[in-house]
Amino acid sequence: MGKYVNKKSISMVLSVVVASSVFVGCSKQGVVESTTSPKGSAAPTAAGAKYPISTQETLTSWEQIDTNLASFVPNLAESPFGMQLEKETGVKVKYTHPADGQSKEQFNLMIASNKLPDVIEYNWGGGGTAAYPGGPEKAIADKVILPLNDLIDKNAPNLKKLLQQDKELDKMIKTDSGKYYAFPMIRPDNGLVFRGPMIRKDWLDELNLQVPKTIDEWYTVLKAFKEKKGASAPFTAQYSSELNIQDAFIGAFKTANKFYIDDQGKVRYGPIDPQFKDALTLLRKWYAEGLLDKDFALNTDSKALDNKLMSDSSGATVGLLSGGMGRWMDTGKKKNPKFQLVAAPYPTLKQGERAFIGQRDFKYNPVASKAVTGDSKNVELAVKWLDYAYGEKGSLLFNFGIEGDSYKMENNVPKFSEKITKNEKFNLQQMVSQYTKPNGPFLGDVRKSFNTFKEQDEAIKIWGETDAVKHVMPLFITPTIEESKELAKLNTAITSYKEEMFVKFIMGKEPVEKFDEYVKRINEMGIDKVTKIYQDALDRYNKR
Repeated sequence: MGKYVNKKSISMVLSVVVASSVFVGCSKQGVVESTTSPKGSAAPTAAGAKYPISTQETLTSWEQIDTNLASFVPNLAESPFGMQLEKETGVKVKYTHPADGQSKEQFNLMIASNKLPDVIEYNWGGGGTAAYPGGPEKAIADKVILPLNDLIDKNAPNLKKLLQQDKELDKMIKTDSGKYYAFPMIRPDNGLVFRGPMIRKDWLDELNLQVPKTIDEWYTVLKAFKEKKGASAPFTAQYSSELNIQDAFIGAFKTANKFYIDDQGKVRYGPIDPQFKDALTLLRKWYAEGLLDKDFALNTDSKALDNKLMSDSSGATVGLLSGGMGRWMDTGKKKNPKFQLVAAPYPTLKQGERAFIGQRDFKYNPVASKAVTGDSKNVELAVKWLDYAYGEKGSLLFNFGIEGDSYKMENNVPKFSEKITKNEKFNLQQMVSQYTKPNGPFLGDVRKSFNTFKEQDEAIKIWGETDAVKHVMPLFITPTIEESKELAKLNTAITSYKEEMFVKFIMGKEPVEKFDEYVKRINEMGIDKVTKIYQDALDRYNKR
């Protein structure tokens, strides 16, 4: 294909860990939290793009299947959503889905095989964990994917209009050299915050305590949970390659457990900040006193977390809005009607301070965006098919499903039907997965909500009260091909050493007094080079 990719370079670079490892929050149901978008921002279908398209061609698409949907049908084409999308666009699509948990390996094999489908939905963003060696610029240079500038201009009027209206989004979805490389998954303003600290309000009420706001108040509350409620792991959290607390507690010390941007706009590596030692000292103290889950490093899946929260072993965690709080409230209330989880603010050292950092994502989510491949024989058709999701009718289908079946319009507002919200056999997310596309390249809708409790609506506001917008690194900065090689060489070793020491410091297997030695080692491993690459990439991004 004139695009043979060196397999060695693929395996070397595909594991690059970049910038902020703030990945999209995937709930247990496999739903990326909040994929919604501002009301009225769905562009009307422009003249020239007439659906259904009259064609005899079949497109091929490689993409993950939502884990909820996989329990109903083996293939997206067989779902009510897939059948309706074919009907509305006029385009038949043959989908290939990688096995659950194996998408990265199967993506690598597919790229190396030189047999590519028309479109691939994956992380094409260049940041996060680089989905392709060298990021989107290299993928285009290798002719694995196509630059989309002319194609969007001529065949995607809906997306083109959105990019003209939203300069910030436009900047996010192209490379430093100005090439568009994927059809984006677009979140709205109200879909950017979906994870944070949460705590058992029924326990607080019983113990006559307030929702904690400072580190000291958290200490008081967790001690009370241990001593008076018998909680064996008062605070717990999931552990997926790192303690998944989105910088809660660590952020109180004006640092982060990853790369972040400081108040002067400079990229910094939080784990070697002097104040990171204070954060480790705090977590070490909590661990030693039995306030932080002794087995936190074993909580590698959501089941471990579920068990601790549902068995009253734990009374606080950092979790997702829908796949966490909503699901736990649902289950917890069935066993105990008083069970109540509420959001706690990202904690600070002093009362009244604003949290330095927390979870806040960007409107462009590179993890579930679709690129058109260099092998496609139906490039223009693929682009027209993809553009449907950014028009008014397409956006309704992707967000709400089929009118009269999964949703109905009330005063011009789409509302999920009782078939979806009050199904006796399946929960909301399971039902939604059959009729919509929970993640993917489309324009979300602010009117869509999976919240079933008022506590969830309140949580978004509480968790949003941070300065994360200033300090979180963008996922979609694009290092150059040479920079990406350097990152691949340095980053994996630095990240794994940092994490190994993080766990040892907290568990007391290494004394916190060895922090300076640990910092010296990370410096020797080349952290300055990595930081400079991110700084240069960020500076280029800011100039786009």
